[in-house]
Amino acid sequence: MLRKYIIHYPTLLKLGIPIMIGQIGTIIMGFLDTLMVGHYGTEELAAAGFVNGIVGLMAISALGFSYGLTPVVGALLGENQTGSIAQKLKNSLVANNILAVTMMALLGLMYLNLHRLGLPERLLPLMRPYLVTHILGFIPMMAFNAFKQFSDGIQDTRMPMWILLGSNVLNVVGNWLLIYGVGGFPEMGLTGAGLATMLSRYAMWAAFAAVFHFSGRYKPYSQDFRKARVCREDLRQMFRLGVPVMLQMGMETASFSLSAFYVAWLGTTELAAHQIMLTVAQVCFMLYYGMSAAVAVEVSYYRGAGRLRETRHVAFAGLHLNWIMGLLTAGPIFLLREQIGTWFTGNPEVTLLVAAVVIPLCIYQFGDALQCTYCNALRGMEDVKPLVWIAFIAYFVVSLPLGYLFGFILNGGLWGIWMAFPFGLTTAGVLYMIRFLKR
Repeated sequence: MLRKYIIHYPTLLKLGIPIMIGQIGTIIMGFLDTLMVGHYGTEELAAAGFVNGIVGLMAISALGFSYGLTPVVGALLGENQTGSIAQKLKNSLVANNILAVTMMALLGLMYLNLHRLGLPERLLPLMRPYLVTHILGFIPMMAFNAFKQFSDGIQDTRMPMWILLGSNVLNVVGNWLLIYGVGGFPEMGLTGAGLATMLSRYAMWAAFAAVFHFSGRYKPYSQDFRKARVCREDLRQMFRLGVPVMLQMGMETASFSLSAFYVAWLGTTELAAHQIMLTVAQVCFMLYYGMSAAVAVEVSYYRGAGRLRETRHVAFAGLHLNWIMGLLTAGPIFLLREQIGTWFTGNPEVTLLVAAVVIPLCIYQFGDALQCTYCNALRGMEDVKPLVWIAFIAYFVVSLPLGYLFGFILNGGLWGIWMAFPFGLTTAGVLYMIRFLKR
């Protein structure tokens, strides 16, 4: 009985582990910023918490948009129509750049209206330049996303991993030099952290573009890329598949990021603890999403090859692996709950809040693994429109209102706000699974 699932474990692990490492590499940029900024100052950590929450919402949404390319490439690979893949990539790059400019404009509006959001006045001079660095890094980030999804779709998941790891090293060095003013560089604090992240994003875009155009690994695709044209039909396909995934991931992230507004009403200490917990949560999330991205790749491949029965087996196998990871991550996080806060800050009040919020974080791991697996299985089937209404119900009808109820009406504070997340994530997972099994 289990053999039909177990046979998919090796392939999923082979594809998924590099994706997980690469996805975590994206989050590690924020993790290291938080770690190094937290030791620079509590106010800087609080300012980073708010900006990273909003920018993170945009960045995860942008990543979701780029995911529309993966099932297209995977299906073409399964159909043995590899000559069409480069044109899909070129149109995806154009579509991602269009979205990047739009998101930069939205963040620019937020920059102009930060003083209207009810934030502590002393944090605004820290937030503004930090936000600018993130705005300027959007175009290279989204161009890299398109290259990465192309590479994942052709089942070469290692190249993006190595590039992301290299960019993390660059980001750490940049943080060290620019936050603290080492080696003759100016001491820029939080702004230095943002500048280091921005420069690392330009570096990873340039690295992937160079590998694609000049390495033998991608030579057939780069030759087709030069002859490929931008066409309205392919652009429509990228937006048709990308926008629903973008909205789904955006609403999911919003249940966390928009909670930063709730937390900001509680105070600077709570905002700093919230930022630390978001950083820890994102690492767990990217583990599940890395394995689930491998599920999407395999589902799209079997769909293209006409082997639809295998798509269900792949999805169940991916769920098994994600639940195992849930056990392996939740246990250590719970046991280390009193130490986690000390890694980021010397403030004892922040550390106590972090220890309390670890409990709802551990509870929701299994719902998170469920929703990650089945939303990506639906993505592999190119059945993406239902993702939008399911995400709206789970995160805007269930999670955000419960966060206000538990946090303020029932006086749960930060712990209450976080207790809403298990309800939203599990609701999403169950509804995605029902849709996929019906499909």
